[in-house]
Amino acid sequence: MRADESGPESESREPTYISDAEPEPEPRGEPETGGGPTPSREPFRSRLRKGVLAAVAFGGVLGGSARYVLGLAFPTSRGTFPLTTFAINVSGAFLLALLLVYVLEIWPPTRYVRPFAGVGFLGAFTTFSTWMVDTDHLLGHGHYAVAAFNVFGSLFAGLAATALGLAIGRMALARRVRLAARRSRARRYGWWVR
Repeated sequence: MRADESGPESESREPTYISDAEPEPEPRGEPETGGGPTPSREPFRSRLRKGVLAAVAFGGVLGGSARYVLGLAFPTSRGTFPLTTFAINVSGAFLLALLLVYVLEIWPPTRYVRPFAGVGFLGAFTTFSTWMVDTDHLLGHGHYAVAAFNVFGSLFAGLAATALGLAIGRMALARRVRLAARRSRARRYGWWVR
């Protein structure tokens, strides 16, 4: 389709070819988006809020520091199973799943909890790179079975911890819903109705 064609087809979203004609000005008023959200034309960098970036950075500093302290407190000798990294990654998967249920379904909407705790703290607390470096060291020292257990055990334990975190979060949500329903009935019919 060319830019010089007219008619209803010229308003389609197909790409147009550049011609010598001046571009038509953008229509004023409400954009026609079919009722959906309007796409932002701002660059990605300008859409980020400085407070959210600060929350991610502060959470990252705390999460990385917590992982470092745990690594110093519970060192793993070379050639053995890296239990500290394993425990950090599995507990991080559990906490992230539990946090997301609370943030998305239980707590009122907030701007800073998920960036601080989920992206910042737990993103820096858990570590893919150390997991792979530990696996590489195990392979380099000829401990193939321990390296395989490190890779596959971490994957399966992380998935199980995620499922457990989601289940516990959903149980907490169901309990809150039941308690709210009881309170609502008690207000409506009296304290003796449970």
